[in-house]
Amino acid sequence: MIGVAQRVLEARVEVDGQVIGQIQKGLLLLLCAEQGDTTANANKMLSKLLKLRIFSDEDGKMNRSLQDLDGNGLQGGLLVVSQFTLAADVSGGNRPSFTRAASPADGQRLYDYFVAQAREAHPIVQTGQFAADMKVHLVNDGPITIPLDIS
Repeated sequence: MIGVAQRVLEARVEVDGQVIGQIQKGLLLLLCAEQGDTTANANKMLSKLLKLRIFSDEDGKMNRSLQDLDGNGLQGGLLVVSQFTLAADVSGGNRPSFTRAASPADGQRLYDYFVAQAREAHPIVQTGQFAADMKVHLVNDGPITIPLDIS
């Protein structure tokens, strides 16, 4: 499972001109299931993401996680957007190959599972729409962008 986590001041995703998911301060996760991924990979990704210490403490050090924000009355949000193109392989030329990406059915099953688990573990979880043409808007804070590869 591949992810790209971005620390944001705000983020939203639109489908057909309508906002379908939106958060204020928190994390935007672009998420891709690869062939062979299981719910164990999704669980590991979620655990890593929620504990990732990329928010500043009172001394300006990146010592707080998304969950730590909740403990300080700041309530950080999580916006999860499916993005199969993270599995792109460009080693063979200029046209990306997506053969490493999970099948659409497996990708959706794992995405839905990840979102359900995230909603059980965190109070503010918003999503994009699987397999839709989405417009993602964000204000990256830092900028802090962290690639995650959970195999």
